[in-house]
Amino acid sequence: MNRTTILKSKFEELKIDAFFVTNILNVRYLTGFSGSAGLAVITKKKNYFITDFRYKIQSKKQVSKDFEIMIYPQGTYEHLRIIINRHRIKRIGVESNIMTVNEFNGIKKVFPEIKFVPLNSVIEGIIITKNKEEIKSLKKAVEITDRTFSELLKIIKPGVTEKDIAAEITYIQMKLGGEKNAFDPIVASGLNSALPHAQPTDNKIKKGVFVTLDFGTVVDGMHSDMTRTLVIGKANKKQKDIYNIVLDAQLKALEKVKAGISVKQLDSYARDYIASKGYGDNFGHGLGHGLGYYIHEGPRVNPKGEYVLEVNNIITIEPGIYIEGFGGVRIEDDVIVKKQGCEILNISAKELIEL
Repeated sequence: MNRTTILKSKFEELKIDAFFVTNILNVRYLTGFSGSAGLAVITKKKNYFITDFRYKIQSKKQVSKDFEIMIYPQGTYEHLRIIINRHRIKRIGVESNIMTVNEFNGIKKVFPEIKFVPLNSVIEGIIITKNKEEIKSLKKAVEITDRTFSELLKIIKPGVTEKDIAAEITYIQMKLGGEKNAFDPIVASGLNSALPHAQPTDNKIKKGVFVTLDFGTVVDGMHSDMTRTLVIGKANKKQKDIYNIVLDAQLKALEKVKAGISVKQLDSYARDYIASKGYGDNFGHGLGHGLGYYIHEGPRVNPKGEYVLEVNNIITIEPGIYIEGFGGVRIEDDVIVKKQGCEILNISAKELIEL
């Protein structure tokens, strides 16, 4: 069953005649188009891809053959009207988690005779389980990220700035075959490492501090995401203790990953261990998240999640401890859920590295 067929199989349940896809990542998932401007309309009988002149040649090369390509000279709505009339459409699903209020009100005004049905995360619920091609691409993305980390170990030293390292991450990953960064790289040294999503600064790397590196790349639309924390010079006892607690928590969670376990239960294995060591208040985010066409997608692995893991979900496992005024540690791997256990994709060393 291909991707559009899966989506169409939900039409009756959703009570729609067609689906209007405006999220560019979901457009790529359905069509194969990697450009920045494109829309898709999925009807019961036919699929349409709509873009502008800039992407005329690219869409011919990339868009799946089961889509009719429409290049709009006047605007999106003219082609949408053609599709609506051609298929006598009355009810169209729209991505309510993406479409703005202005866009929604605007399209209703143009097509007052059509019922636009707000639907939340329909396609996101389909992409949560990966096929062989997606897994192959994600593995390639992870391989590039691992190789980038090895190169970074030759570069990181006192005097180099966080921004310098972030720039090297971008350069190395693209040189190794990545399409682009999966997200803006996080390079956080010293006190900044206590910020889970710190932005790289002009701060120079100093001896005796943590340096947290969180980055990834994109291959065929699939995102990788890895975090490692280093110490510049010799680690002190507190740094070693905190690092080992996070590492042990991650290993305990990795041992429990398998199809059939709830994300809430999985989160608890790492969270409860960190709490038992006295740092429960210093681990304030979820254990992990789904990974693929989005850098953050379902399932969300956190204390409130109800999702039960399935074979070929791809998730991150990334516990952390963050202490204001001291620093922080996070260790993250990407894993494929299996019937029994999981496949850990990252091969970068996880024992404490002292540079």
